[in-house]
Amino acid sequence: MQVTNLELPGVKLIIPTYFDDNRGYSAEAYNDRTLREYGINDRFIVDYICNNEKENTVRGIHFQNNPHPQAKLVRVLQGEVLDFIVDLRKNSPTYKQWITQVLSYENRKQLYLPSGYGHAYITRQPNTVVLYKFDDYYDRELVRAIRWNDPEIGIPWGIEAPVLSPNDESAPFLCNSDVNLTVGEN
Repeated sequence: MQVTNLELPGVKLIIPTYFDDNRGYSAEAYNDRTLREYGINDRFIVDYICNNEKENTVRGIHFQNNPHPQAKLVRVLQGEVLDFIVDLRKNSPTYKQWITQVLSYENRKQLYLPSGYGHAYITRQPNTVVLYKFDDYYDRELVRAIRWNDPEIGIPWGIEAPVLSPNDESAPFLCNSDVNLTVGEN
């Protein structure tokens, strides 16, 4: 398994080792012990799958507020996404900065986001399936979203009219949100 630090603190790109042969492939997609060797100490307790039927579907910018923010391990089981990670920790030197990675069935990459980051993606193919691992349970009272096209964050989605859920379409801008994430408290 290859683990690489990305430009935002604590965010990592993970590429499992795949063994291909005439039948297809096999791989160890998750190994707690190996990830701990690379500083990922979260215990993932929930798996969550998102099926996206249409290309240009945008999900995000999603996060869960304190006192139960969530670390995430994200990968694509089918299709492809352009994935965005946004630092939402108000006292962070990289607050409001974002990075992006292509995740796809073909490239087999995974992203690790520690708690304190927002997550979003746009599908690049129809019928794209995304798998999340979370280190804390969903809490309806704490789950939040920031508007996908927030000018303060400035993600260049490359699309004017994405496929959105009603919640993502009406999500507040960052300046109107109650985000309470900070460095060191998560």
